[in-house]
Amino acid sequence: MPVNQNPAMLCDFYEMTMSRGYFEHGLKDKIAYFDLFFRNVPDGGGFAIAAGLAQLIEYVENLHFSKEDIDFLRAKGGFSEEFLEYLSTFRFTGDIWAVPEGTPIFPGEPVVTVRAPVLQAQLMETFLLLTINHQSLIATKANRIVRAAEGRPVMEFGSRRAQGADGAVLGARAAYIGGCAGTACVLSDQVFGVPSLGTMAHSWVQMFDTEYEAFRRYCEIYPNNATLLIDTYNVLKSGLPNAIRVFREMGITHGGVRIDSGDVTYLSKKIRKALDAAGLTETKIVVSNSLDEWIIRDLLAQGAEINSFGVGERLITAKSAPVFGGVYKLVAVEDENGTPRAKIKVSENVEKITTPDFKRVFRLYDRETGKNFADYLTIASEETDFTKPLELFDPNATWKRQTVENYEARELLVPIFEGGKCVYTSPDIREIRAYCQAEVDRLWDEVKRFENPHNYYVDLSSALWQEKQDLLLQYSAKRPEA
Repeated sequence: MPVNQNPAMLCDFYEMTMSRGYFEHGLKDKIAYFDLFFRNVPDGGGFAIAAGLAQLIEYVENLHFSKEDIDFLRAKGGFSEEFLEYLSTFRFTGDIWAVPEGTPIFPGEPVVTVRAPVLQAQLMETFLLLTINHQSLIATKANRIVRAAEGRPVMEFGSRRAQGADGAVLGARAAYIGGCAGTACVLSDQVFGVPSLGTMAHSWVQMFDTEYEAFRRYCEIYPNNATLLIDTYNVLKSGLPNAIRVFREMGITHGGVRIDSGDVTYLSKKIRKALDAAGLTETKIVVSNSLDEWIIRDLLAQGAEINSFGVGERLITAKSAPVFGGVYKLVAVEDENGTPRAKIKVSENVEKITTPDFKRVFRLYDRETGKNFADYLTIASEETDFTKPLELFDPNATWKRQTVENYEARELLVPIFEGGKCVYTSPDIREIRAYCQAEVDRLWDEVKRFENPHNYYVDLSSALWQEKQDLLLQYSAKRPEA
């Protein structure tokens, strides 16, 4: 966000025009339900990682319009004084449910559900989407890269190539949730506690008359945390011999060397052999230079000798699939008795047809393996006995049915706001990261494949599926009014 700017104004203009419409037609207090969900996993993956909830909470808690905001809208024209007066005392009074950060999530299921007066819920659309979309995108990409590294630490190095300051700072936060060991971004460490890591750039080496002197002076300052960048001039003929000389002279056995260019597989093998021959078997090899999950997987398959990775632009920008594609859709409106009445969006594009109504989301786990095998959506008001066998069916191919037993169900959406008050305490960033790793470990390996992952089912209860079909038939039968 630009300094001293109000996040409430970070909205699409149509949110303002519709809000005035709701206000003028007496609908501002009509209770509506909106779902935030996504349609496709980036990079053709099998799952995504939810992130950004902490920033959503902060936004909602501080949601208001200042005098400067009201004056700006007045100058724009098109807004009545009564509506502007309403905005001047605006506060969120509704309810929000969300999936905890770090949870693996799948297309079509609610990640956030908002129940609130429609005017309030509508004004939040843009900020909720950009927050969840951005951080979920980066957390998902980071998790792919971390899994490709097969247990080797991955550091996020992308601040200087992020799309703006928020992209760098919040991107580093999301990358840590996704599994990165730390970040090069100091501000993300200061604000969120993401460990900041780093040593030197090529400019340090160039500042000294010799490479040996540059390494020696650095190790004098950081004898217990020295990782030397050895590709400023020539890795094998200059950088590596000078690094070995300094480490041996100073008795540093647990340092590291980093390469940021060249044939990484070839060089890493040569470096490892030379380090071991010099008795520096504990010295680590760090690699950077435009890496992503595919390159890392190939490097390791070729036998590269690498202990950790620094990943920059292709992580912080999710370069291969830079759009998460979350959407925010109306799914129900309460009648005069306070009962949700389902709403549906119909489209010629089948994938854009929404699943209606106020819903609950359950994750089903196999008791024997501990793995989760499906998510199950129900109408919020329906009761499901998860102690009994449960019949699941493919919502798009209903003849594909399976009865499951010996399972347990966990509800994914947890209360975040009730009556405008936050009732949720965000875990520490390290807890979120550990939770993410544990939940990813509970996915089947087939779902975690990079190519052609298994299709994880998000199933509908019979009642929800039937309600959706009834609404589709109802609207397909409508004719234009005379």
